Amino acid sequence: MSGFKIHIAKEDDSLSSIERARAAHGFELSGKRFMMLLIGVLLIAGLLVAVGIAKFGMLPGLAVIGGLVGILILYTLLTYQKAGIVLLLTAAYFIMLVINVANVDFPLGTTMDALVGILLLAFILRQKFQRNWEMLRNPISIMIMIWISYNLLQALNPDASSRMAWIYTVRSVALFMLTYFLFMYKIRTVGFIKFLLKLWLAYCLFAALWAFKQEYIGLAGFEFRSLTSNPINIDLFFIDGRWRKFSIFPDPVTFSYNMVAGALLCIGLIMGPISKTKKWILGVLAFIFLWAMLFSGTRGAYVLVPAGVFMLIVLNFNRNMLLLAIVGAIGFGTLIVMPTENKLIKRFQTAFAPAEDASFNVRAANQKKIQPFILSHPMGGGLGATGVWGQRFAPESMLAKFPPDSGYVRVAVELGWIGLLLFCILMFTILRSGILNYYSIKDPTLKSIGLSMLLIAFAINIGNYPQEALVQFPMNIYFYLVAALINITKQLDIAQQENPLTSTVHHAA
Repeated sequence: MSGFKIHIAKEDDSLSSIERARAAHGFELSGKRFMMLLIGVLLIAGLLVAVGIAKFGMLPGLAVIGGLVGILILYTLLTYQKAGIVLLLTAAYFIMLVINVANVDFPLGTTMDALVGILLLAFILRQKFQRNWEMLRNPISIMIMIWISYNLLQALNPDASSRMAWIYTVRSVALFMLTYFLFMYKIRTVGFIKFLLKLWLAYCLFAALWAFKQEYIGLAGFEFRSLTSNPINIDLFFIDGRWRKFSIFPDPVTFSYNMVAGALLCIGLIMGPISKTKKWILGVLAFIFLWAMLFSGTRGAYVLVPAGVFMLIVLNFNRNMLLLAIVGAIGFGTLIVMPTENKLIKRFQTAFAPAEDASFNVRAANQKKIQPFILSHPMGGGLGATGVWGQRFAPESMLAKFPPDSGYVRVAVELGWIGLLLFCILMFTILRSGILNYYSIKDPTLKSIGLSMLLIAFAINIGNYPQEALVQFPMNIYFYLVAALINITKQLDIAQQENPLTSTVHHAA
């Protein structure tokens, strides 16, 4: 045996003949043998639980069950990385709902760190036996590595007010960004991409329907308890005599941005080679997501869908698109200026008159005041200097009291103008790759998927200026899925052009 290796033959249909040959010399654990092993473990576990409860009471028995469940989850994550990706995307979407429902002091958010850490460990172990560094040889990957390195370098920032703030913040920057490489490594078939996108749309629909429940039925007890536990929440969430809705997310901004992403995903997929029935379904879903988005009262989100549609028109400029743009502009303009008593539409209209928005003017004034600090501190005030961690570890510092209210402003304040420059280059690289790939991809299905990812990336980048779009679950995970799929669609298209016989296999996966 050339080395110990676990390989699941059915997990990855895209393995090359060389990889399959290598796997044959390792330890192959088939689905049948896995089920036999699982049944055996469960039988032994059942006996242990029965004996434990009989002799020592309920608590030891539950501890055994919890330990075995943990072992099974750990084994699944290390062995079936596709299942791990699905679990990661699911956990990222619902973690805040679980935290609100559970209402416990246990830091459930750290479970996401552990989950990502285990998946990355499995990725590293697989690289030991099946080396594949092709994922690093593209502009997005290079810029992500540079960005992560710069954030790690912030540990030596002489102007940082707290090293502890860096420790607590770097995980949400570097650790979650590393999932990009996990997605690049394991998402290798069109079939798996389609499954993940359907899963994403299903989760978006669940979140949208939950918002409809909040709007027309009311808030659940645990939701109202969460809102009223902090006086600041009341000021932010209760506006014009109504509660801003947040669905299963921590705040209305996160909810609205995820609805925008879901709507743009539908719009991009509609451009693909699918049946009219599926196009109608996607159109209805996009309408539901945008309707639910209005409940959030997040004005920063209202401009993102028009921005995404504008990008779509520019990329596909022709006579039909021009007519669609004219009709859309007339309808949109009418919606902005028409008189109405509807509070949702009124708030929507104010998003396009920022000079009359008091909160926007306050943010602009704050940003003006902080500009001298940014210019005089090329590496910024240190990662985590603002926000929660700054207030916790350096409460007397100037930055701890500064409200960034913008993803780009936070980067500039914490990481300096050098960090802001690198961050802008990273985002530009993602968008540039998406545009170039869109025009060069020949497979229409992959082209529409790549278009969807490009529209989402473009909108989220715009949304990262008025708000912080990339710091909350699930977008701090899903955005790197978007970036990875921009590359993966191009790689799959190249593979299909080089070997057309594999095209059917990829699409049927």
